[in-house]
Amino acid sequence: MQTTIDVKGMSCGHCEQSVKGALENLTGVTTVEVHLNTGKVDITYDDTKVSIADMQEVIEEQGYDVIV
Repeated sequence: MQTTIDVKGMSCGHCEQSVKGALENLTGVTTVEVHLNTGKVDITYDDTKVSIADMQEVIEEQGYDVIV
């Protein structure tokens, strides 16, 4: 499965690495691509192992807002 999540508050390489690292630590997430210029995060994942809600939660735990 693939999804794109809109994230507010990312502005630098550290932001990118925080979000990417948190998502990559989730079981079932296979690839993460962060686009700082648009605030979008493209994620490829196994929906039998991880949910979009799980992904949104770990992004918010890093201090960023998920736009639904």
